[in-house]
Amino acid sequence: MCMPCRYRNVFLACGIVVSILCAGAVNAGEIIRMSLAECITAAVKESVVIHAAREGVSASEAGRNEALTSFLPALRTSYGYTRLNEAPETGMPDLSSGVLVLKQAPIGTKDNYLWQIEAAQPLFTGGRIFSNYKIRESDVDAAHAEERRVVHETVLNTTEAYFELLKSERLLEVARQALQQLEAHQATARSFYEVGLIPKNDLLFAELEVADGQQNLVRAENVVQMNRARLNIILRRDVDTPVAVEDILQYEPFEKEFQECLQTGYENRPEVTYYSVRLEQAKRLVTVARSDLFPTLSVIGNYSRYGDTPGVSGSPYRDQEDWSVAGVAEWNFWEWGKTKFAVDAGLYRQNQASDTLSSIRDQITLEIKSSYLLMREAEKHIFVAQKAIERAEENYRINVERYREQVARSTDVVDAQTLMTKTKSDYYNALSDYNIARARLERSMGTNYTAGGGETGSEKGMK
Repeated sequence: MCMPCRYRNVFLACGIVVSILCAGAVNAGEIIRMSLAECITAAVKESVVIHAAREGVSASEAGRNEALTSFLPALRTSYGYTRLNEAPETGMPDLSSGVLVLKQAPIGTKDNYLWQIEAAQPLFTGGRIFSNYKIRESDVDAAHAEERRVVHETVLNTTEAYFELLKSERLLEVARQALQQLEAHQATARSFYEVGLIPKNDLLFAELEVADGQQNLVRAENVVQMNRARLNIILRRDVDTPVAVEDILQYEPFEKEFQECLQTGYENRPEVTYYSVRLEQAKRLVTVARSDLFPTLSVIGNYSRYGDTPGVSGSPYRDQEDWSVAGVAEWNFWEWGKTKFAVDAGLYRQNQASDTLSSIRDQITLEIKSSYLLMREAEKHIFVAQKAIERAEENYRINVERYREQVARSTDVVDAQTLMTKTKSDYYNALSDYNIARARLERSMGTNYTAGGGETGSEKGMK
């Protein structure tokens, strides 16, 4: 093989390797667009607030298990050592000498060791143990409701950040188009000025408008960067991580009427569950307080071992072991009204919990009403803005043509362009406001997240 051919093959192989590496670098640097469902799933997975709520669930479950143990017998043991200054003695009658004499005889030892094990099983406590268990069990339900509330808030925050980013990207594109139109108008004005068709102040006006458009573009770019940073923070990523999202900023009708939304909210909102649980707990606490009006019954078994050595193997003066079983009834029948006052306090807390639940339902009603009206308002703005865009574009086209024919002023073109930019911005603002208001309405109804997939009602409507 000739040398040039060999070098050519080597260069070809190197070229292939470089191409593969470059392709890999491009793919590695490619930003994958995230869907709304993917953002929600990531936010729910990484949220420290949700993690804290789930820790609360675990804590309440442990508390429930703790309360369950009160139904079972309690076992306790003890081991003790007692050292006497002298061995105990007692007087024993002695007639060996023909005379009655009391002679001291030992009846114990100086060293005494005692080991005991006791089992106590409650039989009746006036409902205290059962009510305490049900209170702890309802704590688990309340913790789950709080977890769902935090998840719904995280989903709403993620959805808002998602649509705010989409809106800012659309407005950035509007700012770019506006700048391009202003630059085109500036070029036309310059050509007219150079041939003496317009005065210099018209050209300066066009140049100032271009400078203003450049500033608007910079502001729009900053808004996009801020919204990307906000989404990254929600996803718990570095604030400067490149992020791109799928464009779902569009209108999809919402079919439910207000009353249906309201009923759905009453059924699904975790806040209703949470405060309903608190009301049930307040009722249980009254039962706990009333339990002190009744005696408590329990059975206690005891087993003991005694000895004068650490092995508790008995002594000459006492048996090594004994056992006993006892039934015990206790009743505090007079405490100067303490139980009555505790019951009264529980009843007041029960009324307080009932009023709080009613207040929460009122807040949910107002929240759903507000979200529903804002969504319908934004919906109307979408249709108005759509028609306004068509008219503004036609108005801009006419003024540009009139200016080229020198029958319109430079300000007419700029005003038409400003009006067109405003109508487009209004349209994208209305689209974003509609989708965000819809997300808030779904949050108000408690339907903006499903544990299975994390897909929101807004995104379902986009499909």
